[in-house]
Amino acid sequence: MTIFLLLLGLGLLVVGAELLVRGASSLAGAAGIPPLVIGLTVVAFGTSAPELAVSLSATFGGEPDIALGNVVGSNIFNVLFILGISALVAPLVVARQVVRSEVPIMIVASALLWILAVDGLIGRAEGGLLFAGIIAYTAVLIRNGRRATAAVGRDDALGPPTPARPVLDVATVVVGLVLLVQGSRWLVAGAVEIAGALGLSELVIGLTIVAAGTSLPELATSVIASVRGERDIAVGNVVGSNLFNILCILGLSALATPAGVPVSAAALAFDIPVMTAVAVACLPVFFTGHLIARWEGAVFLAYYVAYTAFLVLSATGHEAVPQLRAAMLWFALPLTAITLLILVVRHARKS
Repeated sequence: MTIFLLLLGLGLLVVGAELLVRGASSLAGAAGIPPLVIGLTVVAFGTSAPELAVSLSATFGGEPDIALGNVVGSNIFNVLFILGISALVAPLVVARQVVRSEVPIMIVASALLWILAVDGLIGRAEGGLLFAGIIAYTAVLIRNGRRATAAVGRDDALGPPTPARPVLDVATVVVGLVLLVQGSRWLVAGAVEIAGALGLSELVIGLTIVAAGTSLPELATSVIASVRGERDIAVGNVVGSNLFNILCILGLSALATPAGVPVSAAALAFDIPVMTAVAVACLPVFFTGHLIARWEGAVFLAYYVAYTAFLVLSATGHEAVPQLRAAMLWFALPLTAITLLILVVRHARKS
């Protein structure tokens, strides 16, 4: 019954997110918002709606580790697994705007979360700061998008006008939100029961099962975009979703309760630093040639497998955990840093 509840919750989340994205995209198009802004905000934020629903539900339900683990785990999953799989399907072209603005903002947001979590709590004031960040980011995107539209003309920037269907679009958004709320409740309930049955912590469940499950919309969007040749969407969707996860989801989760969102010592010592390192690793990979090659996608994917294996082994108290941690800290990370440095130097010489 628990597995059924978990799967049913995941299904409702995926369907709800799809309806929400369709309705919101149609409303935004009818309002004259450029496609680039729609992709970086409505689509990216809409595919993160499951994370928002689950984190808020977990926060109100007294499971803060699931709320935090869902966000951190989803960000790691988005970059390492989703971009890895998408790049294996076809090398991903990275838009210059993503390299110059969105990725640096994602790095700053990840580092800010790490700094705010140092004291073991993301309080209401800190949540307000994060949420203010997503409002400012969205406002700047819309302003720049409208300026670009005015510069090139509405018809060239937007294409054919979107038919006005406000009643149907609003109804679609509402139905999507209802499915998201119910799906998040069932998913959290199933995850908590599985954690208890397996003897795993709620943090580990949030970082793995819940994070991967709520990231299904991002996975589907990026892989389909890669197959169809719209590869910049695959990257923009991931980066935009990661920004939304940190700034909006954790911000609202901290604002929603007087106690804020507690940060466990395990997350502060390992998972949040890994999330930040993954964000930093994106910049040189994206910068060199504005392309994610297949071999880079394979490296991303291998790192996610290693990260997940470490979480599971650590949760079960396996004797190989110290050796695996040492291998990651003293071999994998330095090797990655050296490789990225070589790529940047080669690109600079070619330029």
